[in-house]
This record gives sequence, structure tokens and C-alpha cells, in this order.
Amino acid sequence: MTSLKTVEKVAMRDVFGETLLKLSFDDPRVFALDGDLATSTKVDRIAEKNAPKFLQMGIAEQNMMSVAAGLATTGLQPWATTFAAFLSKRSIDQIQVQIAQPNLDVKMVGAYSGLLTGLTGKTHQALEDIAIFRSLANMVVLAPADGVETRKMMEFANNHYGPVYIRLARDPLPVVFSEDYKFELGKAIKVREGKDVTIISTGTQTGRSLEAAEQLAEEGIEAAVLHMPSIKPLDKEAIIKAADETGAIVTSEEHSIYGGLGSAVAEVLVEENPVPMLRVGVKDRNSESGPNEALLQKYEISIDHIAARVKEVLKKK
Repeated sequence: MTSLKTVEKVAMRDVFGETLLKLSFDDPRVFALDGDLATSTKVDRIAEKNAPKFLQMGIAEQNMMSVAAGLATTGLQPWATTFAAFLSKRSIDQIQVQIAQPNLDVKMVGAYSGLLTGLTGKTHQALEDIAIFRSLANMVVLAPADGVETRKMMEFANNHYGPVYIRLARDPLPVVFSEDYKFELGKAIKVREGKDVTIISTGTQTGRSLEAAEQLAEEGIEAAVLHMPSIKPLDKEAIIKAADETGAIVTSEEHSIYGGLGSAVAEVLVEENPVPMLRVGVKDRNSESGPNEALLQKYEISIDHIAARVKEVLKKK
């Protein structure tokens, strides 16, 4: 595999804006709902080029989700977008009662997820959104690794009836997948082979996990990397198989260690195939604003921290 240090980097939010614009022209059901962050989330492209499909909700996320629910009851497909922190925490009651419970066809896109939100401050960071959304019945929870997968997920969501949450990052990320990649709901993708340990990652951490695996290979440790784009539904079979094949698991996510991918994987392993497992994620701490690399290091989710956890779990085999 080509080193991710040398490949093109693309921002998910740019792909999101372009793809939603196309969907808004191609599908008469599709409308974009914005929480006054269009220039950041890139749905301003719909406002500029297909204005009748753009609905400005203002800084009123709870109302935006209620409007989305109302639109969905008429047969439309609203795509509601704001920062993941506001979507998952400020408007969770509306999402639960008005969208998830009646199983409405609303697409929710949480931009600026995780720690790396461009110095917006800790109020704008989301480390709990996966945990919140995966606890809701009827909810599909997705986290792409790159721009290619972002587009493929959106195309899937457009053809899938029911509530979907897609978690996006702000900054450009290395391209992991080729254009012929096919996203499948509930399916993991092995992006690197390895016999000693499996790193199960999601979203932004998949690229970092691949780089950690490259680093480990130089030390003679062969780590498989299993990308989990669909956190709910979860690919339980792939997790069980990884435990069988390598006998040790490290999970990796730009999210709290509580309730996210690590918790989901642990639930499967403890019931089906217990093996040594460690989690890479933000521990029981509040976040803060800062430069990207400093945050990755301080909150222990950097490439080096992933590699260190792999070495630690190998001692438990």
C-alpha cells in the first residue's frame, strides 16, 4: 500500500458540499437545512447554485430538527447539517422523539466532529456524538475515513429510508480509498493485512492507524487495520474474525473511549470471542482548543499513541 504521507489530502466537508449540491439537483426530495454555518459546512454551495433547495434555519438547531421531521412526513428527504457538537447534544430531544422514534427519513450530518475543529474552542468539539446516536433505536451511524467514502456514504443514505447520522471532520485527510470503492452498510473493510494484532478504527483515525501500522512494520510488528465505517449497524462477524486471526485488538477513534467504537467492539468481544483488547480514544477528560498535532498528542490519539497501544496489547496475548 502507498504510504499515506505521500497521497493527496481532501476535506470531507468539501466533498459533502459538492455531493449534496448534486443530490439537490438530481433528487426532487432532497433539501439542505442549515444551522447558520453554511460557509463552514460547505452547504453554502446549495444556497448559491440551487437556492430553492436551501433552507436557512438560523442558530436554532432544535427547531431545525423539528422542521426536518415535518418535511420528512411529506415525503421529502431533508439533510440537516451543523457542527456535530450542536447536532448531538443541543437537539437530541427533537432527534429522539420526532425523528428516531417514528423512523423518519432524515439525514443528519455532524460537521467538525472530534477534537480537530480549527481552533473553534472546546464548546464546538464533539467527543460524545457516536455514543449518543448509537444509543437511539432506528438510527444508522456512519463515520467515513476520507472524501471518497464520504460521497459513497451520502449516495447510500440518499437511497436508504430512515434516519442516518454521518460524522464528518473539518480538515483535509489523506485519501484512503480509490474511486471504485463500494460502501456497504454494516460492513467493515480490511485496509491492511497483518498477523500479530488488529487495529479496528473508524473515521479520521483510520488514516492515522494505517500510518501507525507502517511505523510498526518497521519494527517487525505486522498489524492488520480493519476500518469500521458503519458503527451502527456494526460488522460483528468481522470483529470476531479479526480476534480469531490475530488474537489481540486495539480500537482507534477520535471520540471518547466511552460509548463509541471501542465500547461497541468490546461488547462483541466479551460476548463472542474474548481476546486482549485496548482502546485508543479520549479518556475521561474535557477537551480544549489548540493546534491539531498538539491536541492529538495531549489527548493520546496520535499515530505514536496508536503504535504504543499495539505494543502494550501484544504483551497481553
